[in-house]
Amino acid sequence: MAIKITEDCINCGACEPECPNGAIFAGGDQWRFSYKTSLSGTFVSKSGMSSDAEDSHDAVSDSVYYIVTDKCTECVGFHEEPQCASVCPVDCCLPDEENVESKEDLEVKMKSLHP
Repeated sequence: MAIKITEDCINCGACEPECPNGAIFAGGDQWRFSYKTSLSGTFVSKSGMSSDAEDSHDAVSDSVYYIVTDKCTECVGFHEEPQCASVCPVDCCLPDEENVESKEDLEVKMKSLHP
């Protein structure tokens, strides 16, 4: 399951540098698949989104930090627990019930982001 950041976010930014996949961005900031990954060229995400890894995509939220579901692996392959949730001072990094993935699926996603 991916992690989501709720509207309770206070925009402290503690989570962003902790993400090993570069899946967390400030509200309003565009995102790229290549950020904090070794991706280049055309990439097809687990959800089927096809994009050049360097292309910028619209922000998911304009008001608070957000997590790109196609890049979130809950830190599988890097840490024992999601680092965003462990450093969040207001506990607004929560499991995203709309994006449930097994540990095996998260491992596959991690390896696709870091070939």
